[in-house]
Amino acid sequence: MMQNVHLAPEVDEDDLYSGYNDYNPTFDTEDLENDVAFQQAARTSHGRRPPVTAKVPGTSASRPLATGFGSKASLTSSMGRPMTGAIQDGVARPMTAVHAAGYTKAAVRGSSFDPLGQARGPAPPLEMKNSDSSEEKIRQLEKKVNELVEESCIAHSCGDLKLALEKAKEAGRKERVLVRQREQIATPENINLDLTYSVLFNLASQYAANEMYAEALNTYQVIVKNKMFSNGGRLKVNMGNIYLKQRNYSKAIKFYRMALDQIPSVHKEMRIKIMQNIGVAFIKTGQYVDAISSFEHIMSTSPNLKAGFNLILCYFAIGNGEQMKKAFQKLIAVPLEVDYDDKYISPNDDPHTNLLIEAIKNDSLRQIERERKSMAEEYIMTAAKLIAPVIETSFAVGYDWCVEVVKASHYVELANDLEINKATTYLRQQDFNQALETLKMFEKKDSRVKSAAATNLSFLYYLENELAQATNYADLAVNSDRYNPAALTNKGNTVFANGDFEKAAEFYKEALRNDSSCTEALYNLGLTYKKLNRIDEALDCFLKLHAILRNSAQVLHQIANIYEIMEDPSQAIEWLLQLISVVPTDPHVLSKLGKLYDNEGDKSQAFHYYYESYRYFPSNIEVIEWLGAYYIDTQFCEKAIEYFERAALILPTQVKWQLMVASCYRRSGNYQKALEKYKVIHRKFPENVECLRFLVRLCTDMGLKEVQEYTTKLKKVEKLKEIREQRIKSGRDGSARSRREGNTGGESGGTKGERLSARLKALPGTSEPYESSSSKEIDASYVDPLGPQAERPKTAARKRTEEDDFADEELGEDLLPE
Repeated sequence: MMQNVHLAPEVDEDDLYSGYNDYNPTFDTEDLENDVAFQQAARTSHGRRPPVTAKVPGTSASRPLATGFGSKASLTSSMGRPMTGAIQDGVARPMTAVHAAGYTKAAVRGSSFDPLGQARGPAPPLEMKNSDSSEEKIRQLEKKVNELVEESCIAHSCGDLKLALEKAKEAGRKERVLVRQREQIATPENINLDLTYSVLFNLASQYAANEMYAEALNTYQVIVKNKMFSNGGRLKVNMGNIYLKQRNYSKAIKFYRMALDQIPSVHKEMRIKIMQNIGVAFIKTGQYVDAISSFEHIMSTSPNLKAGFNLILCYFAIGNGEQMKKAFQKLIAVPLEVDYDDKYISPNDDPHTNLLIEAIKNDSLRQIERERKSMAEEYIMTAAKLIAPVIETSFAVGYDWCVEVVKASHYVELANDLEINKATTYLRQQDFNQALETLKMFEKKDSRVKSAAATNLSFLYYLENELAQATNYADLAVNSDRYNPAALTNKGNTVFANGDFEKAAEFYKEALRNDSSCTEALYNLGLTYKKLNRIDEALDCFLKLHAILRNSAQVLHQIANIYEIMEDPSQAIEWLLQLISVVPTDPHVLSKLGKLYDNEGDKSQAFHYYYESYRYFPSNIEVIEWLGAYYIDTQFCEKAIEYFERAALILPTQVKWQLMVASCYRRSGNYQKALEKYKVIHRKFPENVECLRFLVRLCTDMGLKEVQEYTTKLKKVEKLKEIREQRIKSGRDGSARSRREGNTGGESGGTKGERLSARLKALPGTSEPYESSSSKEIDASYVDPLGPQAERPKTAARKRTEEDDFADEELGEDLLPE
């Protein structure tokens, strides 16, 4: 029994594959041609006969296992050859593969070795896809639907909302065709639900973007009601947003809450955003208590700036001062998650580190940090200005409390800005002394705050026309911060007010070098160049400013005025037309356009703009005078009466307009009305020579008895006029020039043949009161403009001077933003 048990020798313990390379002559294939048994087996079925059991040492039950370690008994094949892996001559080797390796007898007969069958030639080509098959059509249609959805999204991102909607609709139509085809050739389970969801969702989004809210809601309903879409319930948020835009706040809240119920608690950020939407909807409906509960939950769970600010607004709406304080403290404590500027300061002179810091100092992440910090500062400043007047007994105490809270937070730099806003609030309340005191407190602060406060102080003193104090504080602001464009602009303003235009221009240029976007400095530089009569440079400044401020009425007016100075009326008209598109009701601009068209000879356009100017401001004497003269020129004297009567109503002490009304009555043939009007004028101005002359003429023509009375009065007035002229001549110097100057006031009437425009100019100005005892008014003779030898007036508005422009367009002093 034990004779068949063989222990592995200890020396071969580490060599498991010993004897593998030993050559056994049994496997020699060179003599197979001389092996009779092998040749017989190859030619006949001899090799397929079952083995003779008598030749085998034992059956399978009693045959020992042939392992690499053990049995020395030889295992033979049916032909008496040992089996692979058997032990021959005491040499053990592992079992090997019995599969043919490709070596054939054909190699001996002259055939080449070709185990891979490459001699058979190339493989036949692949079969072409059948494009007519149903599956292929479905795949192509599905690909087309995906492409349409992508094109719709791209068009939406480019702002082409109409094209995006068209692509979304086409994708919806093709997707429905795709579903029908799939249902015909396959089971409903094979339908691509993800594609259907994306098509419907994109279509609803495009409807909403095009403000087709009813269609968008219907499409969202299709998605929400389909139970096969696992996350369709979340789209109720979008439906709530649509209802919010439609101001249907109750339904918006309902859908927000339904969406909130379907979103699991693991999606914390999304739940917070939905609760914020619910709070905003409650604010819209005036339910501040419900809104407060939503925002309080957000601030206790995941505080953010918007929720904190909205919470302050809600408490402000209900007037709860204590809760406003607590909410403000919560807003201050919201983590900003922004790296501070220390990160961008190089700790050493390592060039590699410096290059890295320069690279990240203004990258996109840094810009996001700046925007977030700026937004936080805006929320805090706005909240402080809102609650400061109501949380304490006075707004000053409230501001002090806000300043203390801000100083205790990481927004320390905002405390000084709050103090400056406190001074601004004093200005709104017309308490200039308190504003000045508040700003003077900053004189001992650091340079940046000192410069800001001094800039505002200079601005205040400039408005009060205290140029000495304005100059002092402008110098202080510039010395504290030479790179402050607001301080340099105010310094230039004080120099401009003192008449040193060249030096003012230098300050404005320096402000622009420090900040090229300082529009106030650029505007004032243009005004300075106008003062210096450097018209081309002034025009260049205002054109640059127009590129920055496209719809600034002041800039457009200055450009038009410069073209008018350059005697280019067509360009002036073009810019004034742009100006009235910005300020269509400005009567001065309309009258200026009327004047330019009148100078160009276009009476119809001139009348249009003069009439529009009169419609918006019916008290402009120049416009009234032009319109009255226009109707006289066109032989519509009855319509001219309306304008001259309004002029007489505006200036009741000037006889000129009332005489024009009476003349219009005479011209239109209404002599009775003209006579009554002259009598009224005579009662108000009994020493007016023109009125008496017309009374004498009318009474003579109409054969009235009062003619003798008015003739006597006319002679007395003319005699009195001669006596006064003699007294004036005798009391003046004998110089011929002085005598001529003395006679201009008494003989300004001239003869009847003078033009009406000259007559109107000789009468008192629109701002001069009429006095019956004035020699100037008595001597100003009036000639009937409607006589055969008289010409119609061509009135012109007073030419606008540079001083008027400078007075109208205030210099742009900087007051720090509130």
